[in-house]
Amino acid sequence: MSTDTVIGIDVGTGSARAGVFTAKGELLGRAVHPFSLHRPRQDFVEQSGNEIWEAVCAAVRGAIEDAGIDPSAVRALAVDAASSTVVRDVDGGPLCVSPDGKGDRDTIVWMDHRAKAEAQEATATGAAPLAFVGGTMSPEMATPKLAWLKRNHPDRWARTGFAFDLADYVSWRASGRTERSACTLTCKWTYLADSHPHWDTGYLDAMGLEDLLERASLPEAALSIGAPIGPVTEAAAAALGLTTECIVAAGLVDAHAGALGTLAPYLGEGIDRHMALIAGTSNCQMALSPTPISVPGVWGPYKDAVAPGTYLNEGGQSAAGSLLDHIIERSPASAGLGENPHDDLAKILAPLMAETPDLAPHLHVLPDFHGNRSPHADPEARGAITGLDFSDPMDALVRTYWATAAAIAYETREIVAAMNAQGYRITAAHLSGGAARNPVLSQIYADATGLTVTRPASADPVILGAAIAASVAGGLHKDIETAARAMVAEPEAIASPAAAKAAHDARYDRYLAFADFQRAFHKSIRGAAG
Repeated sequence: MSTDTVIGIDVGTGSARAGVFTAKGELLGRAVHPFSLHRPRQDFVEQSGNEIWEAVCAAVRGAIEDAGIDPSAVRALAVDAASSTVVRDVDGGPLCVSPDGKGDRDTIVWMDHRAKAEAQEATATGAAPLAFVGGTMSPEMATPKLAWLKRNHPDRWARTGFAFDLADYVSWRASGRTERSACTLTCKWTYLADSHPHWDTGYLDAMGLEDLLERASLPEAALSIGAPIGPVTEAAAAALGLTTECIVAAGLVDAHAGALGTLAPYLGEGIDRHMALIAGTSNCQMALSPTPISVPGVWGPYKDAVAPGTYLNEGGQSAAGSLLDHIIERSPASAGLGENPHDDLAKILAPLMAETPDLAPHLHVLPDFHGNRSPHADPEARGAITGLDFSDPMDALVRTYWATAAAIAYETREIVAAMNAQGYRITAAHLSGGAARNPVLSQIYADATGLTVTRPASADPVILGAAIAASVAGGLHKDIETAARAMVAEPEAIASPAAAKAAHDARYDRYLAFADFQRAFHKSIRGAAG
């Protein structure tokens, strides 16, 4: 076995994961460590950057121990993370983003929607960055959140010395350097990778963020994925269990790491036929093309945000796995499930799905419980369930869970249709994330999306995507494409019975009709409410 290894780190919504990989993509060791999530009020979701860093350190130490390697064998690390926004003061300490100003919650989580008004104002500017977010700014992006902070807490803004996308924050804690990834800045911070200058000062001025680059310590130019930032500092090496010979590489957004870890076998001719479907707490539909394609309600096109020489479009559903969690939690029958309720429900559903292609003919769900990111770009959208009755509570939970999972897949299908209408030719979805590890959810995606769906060969393609970036900085591979082809194996296709596909085709037509009615109905309520 080669002694040359790299570490991929994935920082999600509730935990940090780390994996030790060889140059061939073999996973030698893996560890996970949780951290807290706080909801001080509706639409506000916060975390502590210090707690996240401690979780990262624990996960890296655990992965090294699990791999049974000497820390000196780790040549480089790279971080992928959810696109939360971390705010630090001029001394680098945590700057509280919570309304009460107490504690060290310095991180506005990606799903936080406090900046709805600022996002609407950003959309109204019509500035150049709007062309790269489907024409509508989301409150999940960084600039509306920071505009909210400056507007509502100018005293804290005056003390701001740094603001990071979460992946860049962890890279900063590891290296002590403030270089940023072109992936994070392009996809979440309105950095224009294909233009010079890269920052649209007119847009920033219109948002009242004329001092953003100074306050956030943002660079004029960003680093490409896998570019070396610098070595791990002595303090970080001690905390991570590494040596100062380990190089920190420019990382990427978590969904983009998943895309890299699943789409690698298809880079080149025909890449626009394939989509990475990262299905976790939220869903991201990631598609690459050799030329820029604009899709209303879909983010992008982002140049070189996943692989060089490609443009990325990113659809999204803000609530996917979290919506299934909610369905379980709201049911009185959930008390009868064990510590892993999704696994318990999968065991119940598997034989039922094998017998009956439509488990809930009258039950339909619109999954926009946390707004609609794509393809309607409406953060004020709301979800709905129709067809409820007085069923036994456990039977109702099983069928509602199934119908909700199917609806999430239908909305993915709707996003793919929007992409294909603008020039994509997507026929295959390559699944990763939590749903890829759940056989029933994987099967529902295969049955309901109308696409050829595959499961990855890797046990964790998201951290593999980060490891690919690390392998370039660490000298194991010369560039991202070479690394991706060397480290990613062909996936496994999921068979879908014809009867199941036919049943879901019919349900999809009913889903579209229900969704159109419910969205119009909810908009009429919003209009009446002023």
